[in-house]
Amino acid sequence: MTPDAAGARTDTEPSGRKARMVHPGPRAARRVQAARTRLVPVAGTLLAGETVMAGVARLFAEAGCPGGVVFLDGVTCDPMRYVLPALSRDASHAAWYSDTFAPEGPVRIESATASVGQRESAAFLHCHGIWGTGESKTMGHLLPLDSVVAQDAPVTGIGARDAWFDSRPDAETNFTLFQISGGQSGAHGLLARIAPGEDVVTAVEALCAGAGWSDARIHGLGSIDHILFQDGTRVDCLATELRFAGARVEGGRAHLPIDVVDIDGTISHGVLARGANPVGVTLEILIEPPKD
Repeated sequence: MTPDAAGARTDTEPSGRKARMVHPGPRAARRVQAARTRLVPVAGTLLAGETVMAGVARLFAEAGCPGGVVFLDGVTCDPMRYVLPALSRDASHAAWYSDTFAPEGPVRIESATASVGQRESAAFLHCHGIWGTGESKTMGHLLPLDSVVAQDAPVTGIGARDAWFDSRPDAETNFTLFQISGGQSGAHGLLARIAPGEDVVTAVEALCAGAGWSDARIHGLGSIDHILFQDGTRVDCLATELRFAGARVEGGRAHLPIDVVDIDGTISHGVLARGANPVGVTLEILIEPPKD
């Protein structure tokens, strides 16, 4: 289900291990985008028969929030449509997506995180999660316009009142990606997008330190190029899809567990090592500091 690797562009270390992605466009000067925002709880029910996108858009509109994150744990879809990460088909992108997977019958989402924002003035979301049961369990990138809620399902999220993820063309990666719009100075929350090549652990710590927070919960999703976990294990794959799973900053130090899938559909779990996990294409995060 994955494309030929011929078009993928990488630098290679002398050892032969692929070192990092090389994106086709000019490197953006701004490596981290961030905006302060008020955060509010979002909760409601996705209704049977509506697409995941329509249900999430309705809940966030009712909450008065143009952006944020939502957790789709326990939602069953029929049909369910998703893709895996894949190597690029040509030199126009550093990575791509697999063909669409279309499992038969209802599929239950075990855990999933979605960034919520806007695309062409309409609500949109970007979701990575784990679904299925037993040996058929898999992980990937949910297609929210093509996945339909099979039965009423309660969901929760965190709404951003003043900032949102805004889908715009990105010259560096040649993708249309969620970037950051809006914001309110001094608000007690943060939305951010981290650009390719930036180390995830140190970037998250720097965002919290810059906001004056030594402790925070971290929510989000994206990709990392050749992952290294704290226990020394690796996901030696250029293209990955990941979500944070209980990530936090404590005393200024980031502890970032993730769920991640590679181009072969292999799911891995672990805590990110410091200084060794460069963003692949993008990383979208919501930072939730302790309540005052």
